[in-house]
Amino acid sequence: MQDYLEKIDLRKVVRYTLFMFLTLMAQNMVFSQSRPFGVKPMLLPSAAAAVGMFEGATWGPLFSLVMGYFADMSFVEHRVFFLLLLPALSLLSAFMSQFFINRRFFAFMGIAFVALLITGLLQMLKTLAGDAWSLEMLKVVGLQTLVSLPPAALAYPLPARWSRE
Repeated sequence: MQDYLEKIDLRKVVRYTLFMFLTLMAQNMVFSQSRPFGVKPMLLPSAAAAVGMFEGATWGPLFSLVMGYFADMSFVEHRVFFLLLLPALSLLSAFMSQFFINRRFFAFMGIAFVALLITGLLQMLKTLAGDAWSLEMLKVVGLQTLVSLPPAALAYPLPARWSRE
């Protein structure tokens, strides 16, 4: 146990805790109040993808698991949605950046686009389970993904900088 505790970088834990706090605050206080084109932008899947991309397949999903726990507390319509989804997106991001893509900004935006699209589609399926099918659902998923891309760029700089230190 002593060896494991020596491997934990306390500065990294504090940094990512602050990053998680700022991300959750931005999602809950800023992006929940704005509704461009009638949809709310999502920042959480992009943050999970960023941390997974730069911290790997262990620390990325662990960060996303904790962030998903707190995100599910603030989204009343979800019980364990983000708790399960965000670590999976972080693991996917870590896998893709380890083997297939580089860790540059445009590659991150591609991963963030996929993460946001998966999040929107899974939210649509949850809604579809209780309602009838409508083509408007796909329109909302597309709009939410596109509206969430500019805020996704905010999730890139801090993990990218911290991974170089």
